Amino acid sequence: MALGGTESAPFDVVGVGVNTVDLVAVVDDYPGPDSKRRLRSYTELPGGETATALAACARLGWRTRYVGRFGRDERGRTARAALERDGVDLSACETASGSQPVSVIVVDDQGRRTVLWSRESALDLTPADLAPAVVAAGRVVLVDAHQPAAAIHAARCASDAGIPTVLDIDATGPDRDALLAEIDIIITSAAFPEAFTGAAGLGAALRSLATRFTPRLLCATLGRQGSLALVAGEEIRTAGFEVSVVDSTGAGDAFRGGFIAGWLAAGSHPQVDSVLTYANAVAALSCRQLGARSGLPTRSEVARVVSGGRRTV
Repeated sequence: MALGGTESAPFDVVGVGVNTVDLVAVVDDYPGPDSKRRLRSYTELPGGETATALAACARLGWRTRYVGRFGRDERGRTARAALERDGVDLSACETASGSQPVSVIVVDDQGRRTVLWSRESALDLTPADLAPAVVAAGRVVLVDAHQPAAAIHAARCASDAGIPTVLDIDATGPDRDALLAEIDIIITSAAFPEAFTGAAGLGAALRSLATRFTPRLLCATLGRQGSLALVAGEEIRTAGFEVSVVDSTGAGDAFRGGFIAGWLAAGSHPQVDSVLTYANAVAALSCRQLGARSGLPTRSEVARVVSGGRRTV
């Protein structure tokens, strides 16, 4: 699992994918059909898979570049400003004619959430929008599966430059086979492997994916239960950290950011179980506050949790 590029690269992580503004509605308990609920609170916060993972990396001290588009409205300006505050480089970004993508997120009293999202096609990247030199400017390239043609092109640009790729994927859809075939590190939701392969059981589904696409590492995030990874045919189960959950929105994105950060920190010979422990700590800490990014931890916060050896945060 050696890193590509060199420490003299302009960035540690380049991410190509989506950013959103999340419309977060907090309720006492999740509403059923044909029901009404009083809102405990409502707020608009920055989110989006790739953007949140990059924000996590930036708060953990790594140099990050985001490649994507923002809407030409107030929410688009909000989304851009949030990444700028975290120190994410946006020099390769554009402002599109459409409205900023939004997600409506309903959070219940146990911190569980349901996400409803909307995105205009005018904000989608195409392969022609991605110059190889822009993508291959880091030591790791992260993509998500929302714009598969652009993600495939970005992964190929990275591969041509000898830079490893990480994929955030949580749902089946078009061009998934072509995208998965280009990726070195595949990090999925708990449900994706079985839904995509049809195999019964998460372990069997990960093995089916590994046989079909031969990534260096496969990992499924399991929420409170931690993660299950497959490396060179070996299953590695990593326990999660117990935390008082306010909102689990973005925890998977934080895990991916934490994985990349832990991998970068480990240098040329990373111990996979240590990197996964680091990623689980970042994900758990991110659940302490409302929204995808409000609870993202600093490097020192993660170090205290990991070095302490306790599974309760």
